[in-house]
Amino acid sequence: MTLRGNWNYPTAIKFGAGRIAELADAVKAAGITRPLLVTDPFLATQPMVAAAKAQLDAAGLPCAIFSEVKPNPVASNVEAGIAVLRAGRHDGVVAFGGGSALDAGKVIAFMAGQTRPMWDFEDIGDWWTRAIPGGIAPIIAVPTTAGTGSEVGRAGVITDETTHTKKVIFHPLMMPKTVICDPELTVGMPRMITIGTGMDAFAHCLEAYCGPFYHPLADGIALEGMRLVKEFLPRAAKDGTDIEARGQMMSAAAMGATAFQKALGAIHALSHPLGALHNTHHGMTNAVFMPYVLEFNRRAIEEKMARVAAYLGLKPSYSAFLDFVMQLRSDLDVPHTLPEFGVKNPDIALMATMAPNDPTAGGNPVPLDESAAADLFHRAMTGKI
Repeated sequence: MTLRGNWNYPTAIKFGAGRIAELADAVKAAGITRPLLVTDPFLATQPMVAAAKAQLDAAGLPCAIFSEVKPNPVASNVEAGIAVLRAGRHDGVVAFGGGSALDAGKVIAFMAGQTRPMWDFEDIGDWWTRAIPGGIAPIIAVPTTAGTGSEVGRAGVITDETTHTKKVIFHPLMMPKTVICDPELTVGMPRMITIGTGMDAFAHCLEAYCGPFYHPLADGIALEGMRLVKEFLPRAAKDGTDIEARGQMMSAAAMGATAFQKALGAIHALSHPLGALHNTHHGMTNAVFMPYVLEFNRRAIEEKMARVAAYLGLKPSYSAFLDFVMQLRSDLDVPHTLPEFGVKNPDIALMATMAPNDPTAGGNPVPLDESAAADLFHRAMTGKI
């Protein structure tokens, strides 16, 4: 089966192997004449970025590269990028890379013409209405991993280094004008990054489906996203050159981020403080916490998980779904505990105060308070589900 399509949900997506060749056309269509390509330090040295820059330059779109982006982007990364964008009179951003580069690139473009500080646009209430819409530069997104789905999102997660908290910067116009999903760009991903990003996509779909709000469109997308991960993440992890598996995982990633417009939950609420304090890989952190949160939520999601299990071809029960998650983690070498993950002595008391205040906590089907968060962190330390 040929994996190729032109989609306009939730934004325009050019999907298929080799479609990076259409980057310059997408940039022109967005009205960008002087793009700033935002990526990470590793990708900045790779042939795919050099080829993208050469394509843009050859099309009469003089391109500069900004790559001062940490794996968990921090405010100073965004501020440095804004300075480069303004100094170079760039009128748009090509966000190129994994979740860190995509998030940073989108926030840089968002802040291009704003006069208020970045934290004034945190995803709280209607704070996004404070922005100057005309000050938001257009964005083209080129994902090179299959996990965060940031390419189809209207927000960026940035760490506030002064408080060691991850904050969500949101505006509807942060949605990229066009996304180029080319699975060939993901072929070089190491196995553990493939697994971590893939489990991130699965967590997005899972938490969206479990959310307590009414959004049947998101539920349907989340279900199929979970099926794609079940079928194709093991294949992508086994053979990184499997283009079909890589492509299906890119779809699952975009589906997860589309679905979680409905909700995220305690998996993310626990992962964000751990990642901010210990700089852990976000997707793999989600994978570590997943079974502990499933069991915590069991009384509220048991019927839903039976439906998911049936759709995945499992026995239609919560237990069958939990067993599947445990087996998938084991097969993919996901650490079962935080010490196995390299986190030996976390400040559980501090993280337990941070987790319930994370913006994702409100989407958990069972209320997450400080006591519950502390218990979940302790369980993830000991391995007791």
